Amino acid sequence: MRAEPLGRARTDAYLRRIGATRPAVPDAAALRDLHLRHLRAVPFENLSVHLGEDVVLDYKTLVDKIVGASRGGFCYELNGAFAALLRALGYRVELLAARVFGPDGPGIPYDHLALRVHTADGQDGPWLADIGFGRNSHHPLRLGSRAEQPDPAGVFRIEETADGDLDVLRDGRPQYRLEARPRALADFEASSWYHRTSPESPFTRSLVCSRLTEHGRVTLSGRTLVTTGADGGRDERELTEDEVLPAYRSHFGITLDRIPAPRC
Repeated sequence: MRAEPLGRARTDAYLRRIGATRPAVPDAAALRDLHLRHLRAVPFENLSVHLGEDVVLDYKTLVDKIVGASRGGFCYELNGAFAALLRALGYRVELLAARVFGPDGPGIPYDHLALRVHTADGQDGPWLADIGFGRNSHHPLRLGSRAEQPDPAGVFRIEETADGDLDVLRDGRPQYRLEARPRALADFEASSWYHRTSPESPFTRSLVCSRLTEHGRVTLSGRTLVTTGADGGRDERELTEDEVLPAYRSHFGITLDRIPAPRC
C-alpha cells in the first residue's frame, strides 16, 4: 500500500532537519541536492539495537525518529523516511529489496532497502536513491544506465544479472543485488527483526554511528572515533567513557541518556 504524503508542516520540518529548502519542482537536480544533504545531516546508526529500542517500520514513526528525535537509523529507517519526504515533494517512489554482498555472495532476502525514484518530468530517470548504505554513492545513480557513473565515493556501475536483477558495483566490486519488483515497507519487517536480534547480523555484532561531512566522514564505532578528510587523511582515537555521550551530541546531534551497550 502506498504511503500517504507528509503534511506540509512535517515536510517543512524534515527539510529543516537536512538543511534543505522546498524544491520548486521535483526534478533530478533537486533530488541530487536532497540526497547529499540527507547524508550529511542524518547519520547511519544502529544505536537502537544496542539501546534496547524497538524499530517500527511505519512512515510516521520513522519520520518522527529522524525529525522529532534528531536521530538516524539503518537502511529500512533512513530510506523509508526519505521515501515519505520525496513523495510529499512530488516524486514517485518505489521501495526495492536488495541482498548485500558478503564473502560468500548475496545475503538474505530483504537484506537492504533502496529507492527507485521517478522525477516529475521523467527525464534522466529513474534514479537509484540510497541514503542508508554506509559508504554508498553521494548522489543518486541512473538506474537505467550500464555505463560507469563517477561519484565522490567512487566509480559506480549497475549490471544486469542472468535472473533479471541488478548488481550495484563500486570500484568494480559488487555492493548489493537489487530486485526490480516494487515492495511495501511491511515486506521488510522480518529482515529488520533479523538484523536487530540475530547474533549473525552485522548490526548486533557492531555498534556504529557514521555521517558524511563536507570534507570526509566522521564515525563513532563503539568508543573509537574516526574522522577522515577529503585528502584521505585519517584520525582515530579511543574515547573515555565520559567523552562518548558528548561525542554523539557534537558530531551527530544525538542526545542520549546512557551509553549504548554492545549486544555481542
